[in-house]
Amino acid sequence: MKKNGCPLYIVDAFTDKMFEGNPAAVCLLKRKYADSVLQSVAAEMNLSETAFLLPIEDKPLKESKSFSLRWFTPKLEVPLCGHATLATAAVLFYDLNILADEVNFETKSGILVAVRDKQGILLDFPTDETMAAKPNKALLDAVGIASFEAVRRAKRLKKLLIHVSDESVVRNLKPDFELVKKACIEEGVGGVIVTSRGRPPYDFVSRFFAPCYGINEDPVTGSAHTVLAPYWSKILGKKEMLAYQASARGGKLVVRLRQKSRVNLVGNAVIVSKGELYLK
Repeated sequence: MKKNGCPLYIVDAFTDKMFEGNPAAVCLLKRKYADSVLQSVAAEMNLSETAFLLPIEDKPLKESKSFSLRWFTPKLEVPLCGHATLATAAVLFYDLNILADEVNFETKSGILVAVRDKQGILLDFPTDETMAAKPNKALLDAVGIASFEAVRRAKRLKKLLIHVSDESVVRNLKPDFELVKKACIEEGVGGVIVTSRGRPPYDFVSRFFAPCYGINEDPVTGSAHTVLAPYWSKILGKKEMLAYQASARGGKLVVRLRQKSRVNLVGNAVIVSKGELYLK
């Protein structure tokens, strides 16, 4: 093996079974690299997100509690990614066996916290409230939605939320992704969340489409649930809910609304592979 390789993992997040949930690459960096290098790595991985983790404390890795964390799709850097954060925490807790039960990530969305939880790994994220949005017929047609309960726009992440009447509508959607991409660009939104009430045991279900980010459909999307959690909490009158993202791979997570516009996302993750990335 070459020297100075960076540990590189593939982790399935928001699942307790290999080859389900949402796969992310996690790269443990030994120093800072140019954004162009990180983007090239993410394109090479060709997963919805690649997470880049860099220790920021002057102490052995096993004793570290604070890290810099960035996320890249194959096309661009994103300000927030739940499943790649969960995957990163799984690497720290399950493979590197760090001593801490809680770690802090410095990110473009502020300080994010990951904690060992009896139900898996708990992520502490900021919520994203929504505001009413005027329906765009071209976008609705591109996604394949004939009728809806509500259309709203996330204030911070600029995701569009479309609430439909039945779970079967969510599961059976077959979007035209080229038209979705065109309509999203015209609307100035980065992706589309389609959601409905869920069948027991799930409180709500969703799917997420983001062709503008180079991701036609994201299997399980933590950041989308920072939008979905406050939305469904108001409708259902609940602070804790069980959610299912109904992609082909599927994934589940617990969402817990907290004070001061925070939400806990709780899920499991499975490390699928480990290797080395040879960066100069």
